[in-house]
Amino acid sequence: METLDREYKESFGDSALRAICAMANSRGGTVIIGVADNGEIKGVNINTRQLEKITQKIVNKLGLHPQIKVNEKNGKQVLVINVQKSNVPISFNGRYYERVGNTTREMGPDRLKEFFLKGVNWDALINSEASFDDIDVATVERFLQLATDQGRLTAFDKEMDIRALFEHLRLSVDGKLTNGAIILFGKDPQKFFINAVLRIVRFRDGATIIGDRTIAENLFKQVFDGEEAIKQFINVRYRIKELVRKEIWDYPLDAIREAVINALIHRDYFKYNVQTQIKIYDDSMWFYNPGGLPEGITIEQLKRPHPSVPRNPLLVHIFYLAGLIEEVGSGIERIYKSFRAVGLPEPEFREEMGGFSVYFRKDVYTEEYLKELGLSERQIKAVMYVKEKGGITNREYREMFDISDRTALNDLKDLCRKGIVVRVGRTGRSTKYVLIKPGSKPEKPEINQK
Repeated sequence: METLDREYKESFGDSALRAICAMANSRGGTVIIGVADNGEIKGVNINTRQLEKITQKIVNKLGLHPQIKVNEKNGKQVLVINVQKSNVPISFNGRYYERVGNTTREMGPDRLKEFFLKGVNWDALINSEASFDDIDVATVERFLQLATDQGRLTAFDKEMDIRALFEHLRLSVDGKLTNGAIILFGKDPQKFFINAVLRIVRFRDGATIIGDRTIAENLFKQVFDGEEAIKQFINVRYRIKELVRKEIWDYPLDAIREAVINALIHRDYFKYNVQTQIKIYDDSMWFYNPGGLPEGITIEQLKRPHPSVPRNPLLVHIFYLAGLIEEVGSGIERIYKSFRAVGLPEPEFREEMGGFSVYFRKDVYTEEYLKELGLSERQIKAVMYVKEKGGITNREYREMFDISDRTALNDLKDLCRKGIVVRVGRTGRSTKYVLIKPGSKPEKPEINQK
């Protein structure tokens, strides 16, 4: 049976050369001459001179030197051509092929671009149109102050002029600026990258736009201005305890900043027609950046310690020096922890629509919502306790309100009936009541393309 890395051909010709080309551009494989598509052994008659001609044709047409041998199967000769994965793109008659499943396919323009740029970092590419006149000195100075405060940039670094500093940080090469330098510190990066913007939209009732901000600045300004714009579109309430007023936002601000930064520095800037987007709804938030996860990293691996595999190493390094991120692949875990700390539903991460999405959901168990469900003041306080502590026992409930065992049991059963808590553990002292995490998977928003 033909597979991703095995192809049958009845005879050697252009079709076989295309298959060899595709194998070299994929992960390598074997082309067997003298076998029909259905696996039937047809056999070939090959002498030493013919074998030399086939070898020479592969070398001349493809520039490859595969291992070729003649085997005998069912009393018939077959030619086995073992192809190694090539370190450089291989073409046949000016066209590029790859293996897709058990077929050989020609690469289209978009796939060919992606294929050639694989392993190339967008942020390290030289931008021949940019000059140091395009650099915003104030942003550079702000970066230097942040990095110095973090102890991640030495005094020697800080005293350099901008040209020397950029060479030192690999933001320029022989005086020529990289894409990373422009997107990080440019006065007007969108002059070079029109859709390298942060779009933030606030919806009411899931459809009506009531706020819309497009932040077309360098990445440092997109982070700080984006965070302030988001705060204008979400709610904050205040809790006063021992004369200290504490702000309580719909979502943890440190998680919002982490999600914004991740979307900006990990996006695929080769995808020039899509913006980095944040959509804010009444009960949720959605962050989207073009470009999926790095090869070898899965969504499940994000939930535990994993290697940092940055798409844009320069952007990541500069934000690390500024103290805005860590370079150890821990950002997602910090988002999880900040949500757990305030009792919010866990964020959700998805690869979809050619990019990476993060979903935040609100805490539905607010005092106002619980009152609408008909809960007593006692039950509402108990739910707040469970949100903070993670659970409550019958004994803790009784002691909190100085009530009888029967009253506590009735209150807790009522919370169970209303789908707010669930009883876990064995009957007796080990029994406790924990919140039922609300909300199914959020709807998938549409992407705005330019």
